[in-house]
Amino acid sequence: MAHRELSIPEPCCTLRISGRQQKRLVEMFKALGNPIRFEIIKFLVTHPGCFNGDIVEHLPIAQATVSQHLKVLREAGWITGTIEGTATSYCLNAGNVAWFKSKVGEIF
Repeated sequence: MAHRELSIPEPCCTLRISGRQQKRLVEMFKALGNPIRFEIIKFLVTHPGCFNGDIVEHLPIAQATVSQHLKVLREAGWITGTIEGTATSYCLNAGNVAWFKSKVGEIF
């Protein structure tokens, strides 16, 4: 009877991510899963520091709906808002975007 070496299979996933980080990544993906929120992110890439009204003018939806989408993006970590007088200026959260890109890069 021949002796066979036991080999340990390669891990099926090389992404090393903790429970909290995985939850963060999933929430960021979820936020992008909505076409309106994805459009807002695209708009902010080319219009950093814009205001809610700028986004409303760009999209065919009401100001209140834009505000709700901005809230989801802010909670997911995609954007930050800076209060300027009575308005809020929005831009991408560069640190979180870089983190997201690095984690997605580990997956693919």
